[in-house]
Amino acid sequence: MSEDRLDHFITENGLTFAGRHLILDLWQAKGIDDLERVEQAMREAVRVAGATLLHIHLHHFSPNGGVSGVAVLAESHISIHTWPECGYAALDIFMCGDAEPMKTIPVFRAAFETSQSQIAEHKRGVV
Repeated sequence: MSEDRLDHFITENGLTFAGRHLILDLWQAKGIDDLERVEQAMREAVRVAGATLLHIHLHHFSPNGGVSGVAVLAESHISIHTWPECGYAALDIFMCGDAEPMKTIPVFRAAFETSQSQIAEHKRGVV
């Protein structure tokens, strides 16, 4: 692969790929029905990852108060779906280029006051 590529693929340990895709499950999460709290967590996650926020869209469901939404990034996206009645939040974090999606994990754990989480990583677009 040419060094002057403009596609923002990542080369690491001899592997070239489009980006990191994290699947983050949070359990016993608090405040996941609070639209403002969810938005602030997403904004902070984008900031610490060094990503570029283009747009956030969140939807608050009733009557259970769940939240679903997405932060559209120049580097891809962060999505969230919450089930407050179960204390569960599902996040999908996909970033390419120099953004560092792993840095978002402590942000979401702290924002939703949980230490119970499960993370899976998938490298997308392996060349």
